[in-house]
Amino acid sequence: MKTVFKSLALAGVVFAAAGSASAAVTVAFANPDNFRDMPFSPSDRADVLKELTEHFERLGKDLPPGHDLRVEVMDLDLAGELRPNFRGHNDIRILRGGADWPRMEVRYTLEANGQVVSRGEDALSDMMYLNRSPRYADQDNLRYEKRMIEDWFKQKFAAPKAARR
Repeated sequence: MKTVFKSLALAGVVFAAAGSASAAVTVAFANPDNFRDMPFSPSDRADVLKELTEHFERLGKDLPPGHDLRVEVMDLDLAGELRPNFRGHNDIRILRGGADWPRMEVRYTLEANGQVVSRGEDALSDMMYLNRSPRYADQDNLRYEKRMIEDWFKQKFAAPKAARR
């Protein structure tokens, strides 16, 4: 089982590297088989990693020219609680709004023209995930995680207003 998840992690890194030629973001996942909360199915796990990678890359398009961001996801706890669905192939994620908010631990390095501008580790979370206005469609299984990542990205890497003009 661990070999499958190591392969998924490697695939995520390769996928991110392939897309990073035009994007300013590279994403890696450190031991996704040890993440606090991931889907049970290997294909669903791969989909989560792929969707998160694509989301980071979309956000990276807003970085100033010449800037590159490397993000390593150290841990992930998806919103809600996953329950196995024995009648169908899709598991059920129950969202209650209690202590089941999305969390993510990331390590990042931002470079400008090959020089490190900033680096660090952050713990992302959105305790009020069910009480905030939606930005993503209800059909998006990672809508709460994406909003959390977007909030962090804007707060951490948004260009100052004077530089945007």
